[in-house]
Amino acid sequence: MLKKTGRITLVLILALSLVVTGCGTNQDPNSDPSGKQASITGAGATFPYPLYSKMFSEYNKLHSQIRVNYQSIGSGGGVKQMIEETVDFGASDAFLNEDEMGKIQNGVIHVPMTIGAVAIVYNLEGIGTGVKLTQETLTEIYLGKITKWNDPKLVADNSEINLPDLDITPVFRSDGSGTTSIYTDYLSKVSSEWKNEVGAGKAVNFPVGIGGKGNEGVAGQVKQLPGSIGYVELAYATTNNLAYAQLRNKEGNFTAPSLEAASSAAAGAIADMPKDTRVSIVDPAGKDAYGIVGFSWILVNEKYEDENLKNELLDLVKWMYRDGQQYASNLHYAPIPEEIAQLNDENLKAVQ
Repeated sequence: MLKKTGRITLVLILALSLVVTGCGTNQDPNSDPSGKQASITGAGATFPYPLYSKMFSEYNKLHSQIRVNYQSIGSGGGVKQMIEETVDFGASDAFLNEDEMGKIQNGVIHVPMTIGAVAIVYNLEGIGTGVKLTQETLTEIYLGKITKWNDPKLVADNSEINLPDLDITPVFRSDGSGTTSIYTDYLSKVSSEWKNEVGAGKAVNFPVGIGGKGNEGVAGQVKQLPGSIGYVELAYATTNNLAYAQLRNKEGNFTAPSLEAASSAAAGAIADMPKDTRVSIVDPAGKDAYGIVGFSWILVNEKYEDENLKNELLDLVKWMYRDGQQYASNLHYAPIPEEIAQLNDENLKAVQ
């Protein structure tokens, strides 16, 4: 058995050996020993979260030293964190306005990552997908002018369905939301009354209804509340088994949200796509077009002080809009066209 002095000496030797071998150093837990960044942080849109979650998981399988910590808090929250420089990248379904871009000290580049359709979901017992809504009836529901499901205007468009004498409860996003931006952009384009009285944006004062946080919050409210109606990304409608409406388009046809409709809208936007990719694609033309569709962007800075972080982030983002697109369709998102991927390649060359 060691004497007390011997035990003390042994402890000192072991402690010294830990320092020499680096085991006792204050190494950054977010850094890989190879020098590569091990943690990339992002925040923003809930709209593409099911797809992004899958992409980040698959990327980690290929690059085990890289973990992406993404907070699905809404587009408004993502932009706010970009401005406050608390994340490495943001995500938004609404492109930034000039004021927002001016507040981001290290600049910002919009990287279109996917295209999604916003479904109008509802809860009517015994009635599945297919209730028909016109631009007028949808707007009047959210203006509080149509308050019953058996309103004569709704009945006229749905003669084959026995719509109930049930109050309509509109559900909207309570947080700053790119999905709200897409939805209110659409309503503003099809209704001058909505444009003048409410307007478009990530957060507006809805005249009637109740709020839900995130796409998941709106889906949850609609699922629980009979007679309710709401707007969510198509993936949230399908995963929650929610019925969704057919909307009348510019050509007068009633169409449902779909991958094909989202892809068609994106393809139609390519000819007039600005270099910075900030463009709205709601209410597109075409007999099979669906009105409420939009891009979802990853937001990256133009400048990063940490060279390792910059390189790892660029590798991740490029993989997402190239190889990562293989996961889009199964999750009800439309892959971005090659022309837009090439534009992303060019724009990301500006990152320093």
